[in-house]
Amino acid sequence: MSQDHGVVFIIDDDPSVRESLNSLFRSVGHVVHTFESALDFLDRERPNDSACIVLDVRLPGPSGLEFQRQLAGLGIHIPVVFITGHGDVPMSVSAMKAGAIEFLTKPFRDQDLLDAVHRGIELDRECKKDQAVLNDLQDRYDALTLREQEIMALVVLGQLNKQIAFKLDLSEVTIKAHRAQVMRKMKARTLPDLVRFADRLNSAILKQ
Repeated sequence: MSQDHGVVFIIDDDPSVRESLNSLFRSVGHVVHTFESALDFLDRERPNDSACIVLDVRLPGPSGLEFQRQLAGLGIHIPVVFITGHGDVPMSVSAMKAGAIEFLTKPFRDQDLLDAVHRGIELDRECKKDQAVLNDLQDRYDALTLREQEIMALVVLGQLNKQIAFKLDLSEVTIKAHRAQVMRKMKARTLPDLVRFADRLNSAILKQ
């Protein structure tokens, strides 16, 4: 793991389980926050560090599986590792299809849980890095004028300056000036850079 060990959120209604897992994760350097229910997790302020949720299937209020779906609906995409003493195959399949990192049935080896949580934290860390890059690209794009955005869309489609000038009823000199501004504001050194940036922004829009 990296020097930043990440945060573990433990959601379990059994105090002895919370204390045991708290000790386990702190022993390997994690910051740990414990919650007795899904509602407790949502009500309390949480750090925005790289994290993983260790979630019991059976909880007061929404079950772990219901809470997993609720998190997705709220736009909270922290990786989840399920633990349960009452699991079955359909339950585990449902959890994994919904994006769980692992579904562990008690009794499980501490190392298996640690490995699963470490995978979750690394996944969250990479997702946060990707989101930071995307946010920066979006900020650059938002800094373009409407005309520059219009010209950028045509440039990444492979149209030449004279074609864009004809389409927009502008001079080729004007198009060249706008194009230079687009490259500067988007921090694109080459046309392939600009195309990659546009593809990244378009992909993010399609996922929403």
